[in-house]
Amino acid sequence: MTMSKLTISATAHGQNYLPQYYADHLGLFAERGLHVEATARDPWTGVLDDLDSGVADVALGGLWVPAMYWNTPRELTVFAQVNHQFPKALVTRTPRPDFTWSDLVGRTVLAPGIGGSAPYAFTAGLIREADVDPASITFLRDLSTPMFVELFEAGLGDAIVLDLTTAEALQARGTGFIADDYTQSGGIGPNSVYYCRSDRFHELSDGIVDFVAALQESMTLLGSVTVAEVEGVLVDHWPTMPLPVLAASCRRMLESQTWDTVRIDADASDRWMRILHEEKMIRTAPSFAELVDSSIVDRISTTRVPA
Repeated sequence: MTMSKLTISATAHGQNYLPQYYADHLGLFAERGLHVEATARDPWTGVLDDLDSGVADVALGGLWVPAMYWNTPRELTVFAQVNHQFPKALVTRTPRPDFTWSDLVGRTVLAPGIGGSAPYAFTAGLIREADVDPASITFLRDLSTPMFVELFEAGLGDAIVLDLTTAEALQARGTGFIADDYTQSGGIGPNSVYYCRSDRFHELSDGIVDFVAALQESMTLLGSVTVAEVEGVLVDHWPTMPLPVLAASCRRMLESQTWDTVRIDADASDRWMRILHEEKMIRTAPSFAELVDSSIVDRISTTRVPA
């Protein structure tokens, strides 16, 4: 079998991207004659440089980026997702089993932003949907997750917005407690998506179809595995993170809808655009049809291809 190559530049190397790593681990890309090379960029904006230079065929990151560039000279085509929900959490200093967003009024919340604006923006959207004014809460933003975690554990702020793995790490250390798991409370949303330069979409389409088909198969398989069955992949990708922490955050995502489908939900996309528009992060909220090309997902088959 002749192998074709697809290069991906990602904004992070996070556990929420597990379906892609699991597909590679199982050889699902190779079964379809595809060799996938993925690189995490730091700073994350390097993914845009990689698309421009041709170093990467595809970028993986938040939908908010193509949304902000929509109807500008930088033309990007979104074609699939790896997250059907926002796998983040609000962590507080003490357990809050009866937490409501109004509990944060007058409080200070740390919202890491050096990796992007989604942690704050989606949190603000959930707060508005609960009829609470985000302006009644002090948000500290624009610093990295490690820096804000260190400062939070040293006493800064009343709560912090984190990815599920880091949130579980704080719980394991007893320095924070998950008050709100967004996969439980936040509904459906295209958190992390795949996109490419619009002028390369046709050229890349066949390889992308194979990639997305393998990704969907990986998601389907993840829907019936236990955490123990993927521990090897977790340790391979995050060897310095304690396995119980990795397992706890993975379990949350396995038990949610985070990895349900590669197909972006139209209503969820429109909701995310409304939230971004309310935050003035976009001038106009593009409709689902304007932002997402579903033709790739329409073409895929989840039937396994013999090696």
